[in-house]
Amino acid sequence: MPRSVNAVASRARRKKILKQARGYFGRRKNVWTVAKNAVDKAMLYAYRDRRNKKRSFRALWITRINAGARIHGMSYSQFMGKVSANNIALNRKVLADLAMNHPDAFKAVVDKVK
Repeated sequence: MPRSVNAVASRARRKKILKQARGYFGRRKNVWTVAKNAVDKAMLYAYRDRRNKKRSFRALWITRINAGARIHGMSYSQFMGKVSANNIALNRKVLADLAMNHPDAFKAVVDKVK
């Protein structure tokens, strides 16, 4: 009895990977084994960096809040300690936006916590 192989499914699986590899350079875009490795690595980086993006943004927000607070004579840690002590429910994302784009509103927050 001849061996049965599901060529339709195999081809679809390869096409899916090669479609994801579109835009890659050289053999990474059209050679199955190279493209498969490249796409696997890309997906790994994408998974990892979806988590790293959150860290990066938090660090950016902290830097912006620190710069805004130091203009008004406070350090970041002093400012955030007083914000939480005064029950001001603004997160770092909002505070960073105020410090960057609305300095008058940020000054009002600083004056409130002083």
